[in-house]
Amino acid sequence: MEAEPCFSSPSVYLKLSRGRWWSSETVAVVTGGNRGIGFAIVKLLAELGLTVILTARDTQKGEAAVNTLRDEYGLNVDFLPLDVSDPSSINSFASSFKAKYGPTLDILVNNAGVSFNDLNDNSVEHAETVIKTNFYGPKLLTQALLPVFRALNADSSPTRILNISSRLGSLNKVINSEIRRVLESENVCEKEIDETVSMFLEDVKMGRWKNRGWPEYWTDYAVSKLALNAYSKVLGKRYDDLRVICFCPGFTRTSMTKGKGTHSPDHAASFAAALALLPPQHLPTTAKFFYLPSIHSKL
Repeated sequence: MEAEPCFSSPSVYLKLSRGRWWSSETVAVVTGGNRGIGFAIVKLLAELGLTVILTARDTQKGEAAVNTLRDEYGLNVDFLPLDVSDPSSINSFASSFKAKYGPTLDILVNNAGVSFNDLNDNSVEHAETVIKTNFYGPKLLTQALLPVFRALNADSSPTRILNISSRLGSLNKVINSEIRRVLESENVCEKEIDETVSMFLEDVKMGRWKNRGWPEYWTDYAVSKLALNAYSKVLGKRYDDLRVICFCPGFTRTSMTKGKGTHSPDHAASFAAALALLPPQHLPTTAKFFYLPSIHSKL
């Protein structure tokens, strides 16, 4: 899945809103929505009239974000707690969503993610947590929410999954030719992706990850996004009524980058929302990876 440049202007979403296919009954879930790009996506989707559920692992911070959206922007957004690194939390969230909203989910934005490295560092001390959060989190959440995806339960526009990814997870970052061969195959399967991730974690455990051909910058984060991109291909082929898009927001000023970057979360979110709200006739039929170009950025 080759990365393609995103739209030339963030004003695209304004054009979409003039020809909207959605309504207040269109339901979107945004993980990690209490700050940064996630908060900006929640705000924008709510402004455009969708029903939005903001999730955060910290209930206090999630509720504070919802209060900010209501008090400062006049937006009504729902909150449900969710820690994507915890399978029990994922199952509880899926049950809570089903009980409150039923099989009505139209858009899932897998935004929640972590990195423990400063911009110029490359430690893998927290590799297991990074993989668990950035890859297995979206994967398990998507699987848990399959019963409530509207398109899988009714005749409707395809359900959309937007995975916030990174070009650090591009195949050209992988030096090991065998790993690259497996993951670049159009027929890559879920088992092969899981085996690749397990191989990486074993290399970390054995202290040999540096000379095994893994990406050289933010290695654990890159591998997590490499796996997420590959799994997106699997999802896109497995379900005819799902449309899966990966999006790299580029070098955005967030807590992950310690406030450094070339553009704001609002700027990145406008492109993310445009992709999530593509008119049905313009949705890619197979998984696609779009990126927001940044100047002098490794991310």
